[in-house]
Amino acid sequence: MGGSQTRAPEAELGLLDATMIGMGAMIGAGIFVLTGLAAEIAGPAAILVFALNGVVTAFTGLSYAELAASIPKSGGGYAFVREIFDDLSSFIMGWMLWFAYMIAGALYALGFAPNFLELLHVYGIVPPPGQVGAVALPVIDAAVPLAFLLAFVAVLGLVALNAVSTAASGSVETIFTIIKVSILVVFVAFGLASPMFSSAEFQPLFPGGSGAAAILPAMGLTFIAFEGYDLITTVTEEVKNPRENIPKAIFLSLIVTVIVYLAVVTVAIATLGADGLADAGEAGIAAAATSFMPTGLPIIQNGGALIVFGAVFSTLTALNAVVIASSRVAFSMGREGQLLPSFGQLHHRYGTPFVAILASAVVMLGSVALPTQSAGNMSSLFFLLSFIIVNVAVIRLRRERPNMNRPYEMPFYPAPPLIGVALNLILAGVLVEYLIRTDPLALVLSAAWILLGGIAYFALNRLRAQPNRGPTDADTEMTPEAED
Repeated sequence: MGGSQTRAPEAELGLLDATMIGMGAMIGAGIFVLTGLAAEIAGPAAILVFALNGVVTAFTGLSYAELAASIPKSGGGYAFVREIFDDLSSFIMGWMLWFAYMIAGALYALGFAPNFLELLHVYGIVPPPGQVGAVALPVIDAAVPLAFLLAFVAVLGLVALNAVSTAASGSVETIFTIIKVSILVVFVAFGLASPMFSSAEFQPLFPGGSGAAAILPAMGLTFIAFEGYDLITTVTEEVKNPRENIPKAIFLSLIVTVIVYLAVVTVAIATLGADGLADAGEAGIAAAATSFMPTGLPIIQNGGALIVFGAVFSTLTALNAVVIASSRVAFSMGREGQLLPSFGQLHHRYGTPFVAILASAVVMLGSVALPTQSAGNMSSLFFLLSFIIVNVAVIRLRRERPNMNRPYEMPFYPAPPLIGVALNLILAGVLVEYLIRTDPLALVLSAAWILLGGIAYFALNRLRAQPNRGPTDADTEMTPEAED
């Protein structure tokens, strides 16, 4: 790092842009990558999984809306908690949120790889994804699966892009989201018209007669799909009239996203079946599309290719979004003196939070070696824990600053945040129990990250306690410029 800059973000994003940022994250990779995994656990009840996750998310969304209107600062949930809680609590919040976004990046990269292979397969370039072998790496005298290599390269490429260039503009994100939603609308339209849909069978609703409890682990796994409203609040300072537009954007993005999810998942299960969807895994939606979309079309050859393209496009844009989000959280922590000061600095030449991006990249690149389900579980777990803190934050702010200017106040307070805390706690508990039984690696890695955070916190406190050390005034004034 050779220096830093002190530019302030410009408020150029309107309500539509802010809404599309949230929708872009929520209707990104999650709908393509997680649907098959949810069907594997919950069977046809995967439809209920996404519907109930939408309900759970709505309560925390109310808290986000009130906090964003009261504290119009960029940084997402971390910025709110930093404003309200003590140093340790806000560090824990930032540490967890940072990790959640980084692991989400790995998840999206892992979802990108099989869908990209499927796209190549559609055009006859490679065999079906399940038959693609490993690639020999002569430098290290080893062979790695092509899917892993693709996921690694995707992360590396987008990290490099973000490190030397500011993020894509809100307008570009709006266009990308409209493209993604349009592709899914085509998918739903053809699915509803398909004879396969009219003869669909959703019974038994729960797999193996396991009952309604079977959907709880699937809810925990797929909860990450609804984290987009936190992403909206990471760019609060770049939104016009944020006190009014951020709450509206949160609600609009949630409503539209839940509708899109329910329509897509219903069509996918009706046409391919829960078992077929589960077998296809991360490429479940693409496989469903291939089963009923028309063939013999010019250029794209068959309708399924269009959906596969949408999956590739969505996973890449979602990956880009979480590269931005993770680095913003790390940047904010550095700016607040809760990580090394270099995290809170902008590169003197590129104007990007260079160190924060590179540090996020290290975890993302290492995480692409994880199974997709482990990445989803870990990211969902940390988002659930983070959202518990945000719901507590809104209660504490009401008690400590009752006369604060609140352009938006949630109805029926304190019921929504209390329900939000309870539901997030239940899902987190169910997910931990599920991880103990089926995915101890994810649980161990999650605990290791918390432990590492504790060590980092106390080490940084000792460093700051030394004379003439700690963040400077200049560090605390710097803010990132996300879009040029």
